[in-house]
Amino acid sequence: MDYYPSSLQADTAQKRLAALKEIKKKIDSGEIKKSSESNSVNNHIHTLFSFSPYSPSAAVYMAWQNGLCTAGMMDHDSIGGAKEFIEAGKILGIATTVGLECRVNMDSTRLAGKKINNPDQNSIAYVALHGLRHDCIETVQAYFAPYREARNQRNRIMCDNITTLLSKTGIRLDFDTDVLPFSEYERGGTVTERHILFSLAKKLDTRFPQRDALCAFLEQALGIPMREKTKTNLLNAPDAYYLYDLLGLLKGNLVEQFYVPATEECPSVQDFIALCKQVGAISAYADLGDVGDSVTGDKKAQHFEDRYLDLLFEELSALGFNAVTYMPTRNTQTQLAVVMDYCRKYALFQISGEDINSPRQSFVCKALEKPAYTHLYAATYALIGHEKMVSQDSSHGMFSEKTLEMMPDLYHRIAYFEAIGRAEGGEYGILSCN
Repeated sequence: MDYYPSSLQADTAQKRLAALKEIKKKIDSGEIKKSSESNSVNNHIHTLFSFSPYSPSAAVYMAWQNGLCTAGMMDHDSIGGAKEFIEAGKILGIATTVGLECRVNMDSTRLAGKKINNPDQNSIAYVALHGLRHDCIETVQAYFAPYREARNQRNRIMCDNITTLLSKTGIRLDFDTDVLPFSEYERGGTVTERHILFSLAKKLDTRFPQRDALCAFLEQALGIPMREKTKTNLLNAPDAYYLYDLLGLLKGNLVEQFYVPATEECPSVQDFIALCKQVGAISAYADLGDVGDSVTGDKKAQHFEDRYLDLLFEELSALGFNAVTYMPTRNTQTQLAVVMDYCRKYALFQISGEDINSPRQSFVCKALEKPAYTHLYAATYALIGHEKMVSQDSSHGMFSEKTLEMMPDLYHRIAYFEAIGRAEGGEYGILSCN
């Protein structure tokens, strides 16, 4: 079992980092050892600043414990955990990158009205901001502050909708008393639908302590289909996973019954691209692809952007996106082969990571071990190299005007920044093509 002390979940970053330093002493003495040596990478780890069982310090520790070489933070609408995440990486000697995931409005593009990569709302797309300048962390955090507040206004309405939906059970879900205290909102975090559904899962567990009774309620009262596999998994889930598994089931099947469309909390895609340029970050579209049997259980089988990839990539290129991010575990190799071909055609940087927001999920992506995905290791180190260089000088990023002028070829740039990312410690000099 992984050594995972509760001190890494203390109520302040200062306490958590102090605890991590004590753990590092035990690592150095040999008292604590890694549970595995995977040599893997992950650029999409959520922390409790959006929704996750892990603080930034705990997330980095778990990445180290599982043998990862690098760890990338990716929270929703918040980069409040970035400084702690970076410092935790320094303590444990693991390379880190920081960024955030958000939703953007595509109404002003040719993707308007389409189901893009968001199962809840057409015209709204998930995108990612990767590898920003470290001196711009506060700038990005302030930029998203009004969007986080706008999201909370909608969250309150959705909690009221859930209370109405469950009125016959007597279950009430109040945003300010049941959901908000469970989040890191007061410290710059975001409150998401997952917070709402996790709070609901806890109330349902209290109301129906017998799991078979809860399964019957979900199917008969809420109309959630309980396939034999779904029911068996829920009935047999270990206690540590049970509420998270229930959350996934609710997210995949209940959201449409209480969802309120997001409007005020989503910047335009053009504003998002402009922000990325301002803070030296890499702008990435988050490819979802058509979903079959969701690996996380939080999405129903349905079609997304796979049916109009020509239009999608034309528009991404026209909008000025730098990259596409995708998850090999979520899609078939055939699906991603097509996406990778489009990325090469439009010279879009490819980034990967596994969505970590539940204790059941592995930090190690076994799919990355397939030969088809070896380029994603190089991309991860290039991302690390980019973040190091752009944090020293904004003109030295992978997609800065100066770099593009000196190295117009994407793969030349990837190789250059990969070498920087793989280097161990030290400062890096002025950008050079030599």
